[in-house]
Amino acid sequence: MSYQPQPVSPALSVVDIQSLNEKYAPLNFEARIRALYEDFDPAQVMVTSSFAATSAYFLHIIARIRPEQTVFFINTGYHFPETLAYKDALIEQYHLKVIDVTPEDWKHAFTAKEKTYSTDPDFCCSINKVEPLEEVKKNFKIWVSSLMRWQTEHRAGLNVFEERGGTIKFYPMIDVGKAERDAYIRDHQLPLHPLVAHGYSSIGCSHCTKPGDDRGGRWVDTAKTECGLHL
Repeated sequence: MSYQPQPVSPALSVVDIQSLNEKYAPLNFEARIRALYEDFDPAQVMVTSSFAATSAYFLHIIARIRPEQTVFFINTGYHFPETLAYKDALIEQYHLKVIDVTPEDWKHAFTAKEKTYSTDPDFCCSINKVEPLEEVKKNFKIWVSSLMRWQTEHRAGLNVFEERGGTIKFYPMIDVGKAERDAYIRDHQLPLHPLVAHGYSSIGCSHCTKPGDDRGGRWVDTAKTECGLHL
């Protein structure tokens, strides 16, 4: 599946961002998504998903509100087979339109040969995740992501909207708690990532992810808590 780049309108000012946060803060997750497509041109909205532990929650609401929305998946080449199977299952169940974003072949091959995921995980993430998405981001004004404040110290300080690197980042789930998320998943009988049953709470690349609570299983034995996409 491919997409056609769209002209991107001028950036928003600090005052614009503040006004958006004031408007959206009182709304719940679903109302925020609906408001976004009313306030912005849908063609300028980029949605990403890692198809990780509980991605069905985020994607279930996106698919119901705007079924034609394209979802970008960063395929690092290091995903668990279970992640790719989970992606395929959600695509079929929700009729999603998904585009894989991949690193340059030679750069990915270098990280595999040198095992940079072990020696320099920041570099590995930059090559296989951050750089590939940078090219896609140029074609959109709003980036919708499923970050939540309770996940990391960095995310705890985020608002619903922020400007970062020329892109307006939109976190409609930022103040959703674990109990609220889990209740929605249970009430709607949404499928979890297969590895959740094996103790994985946060799921990234296979070399860097172990079983653990919340994000405790990511980049084990390092100080790393973010891949770099949201920094």
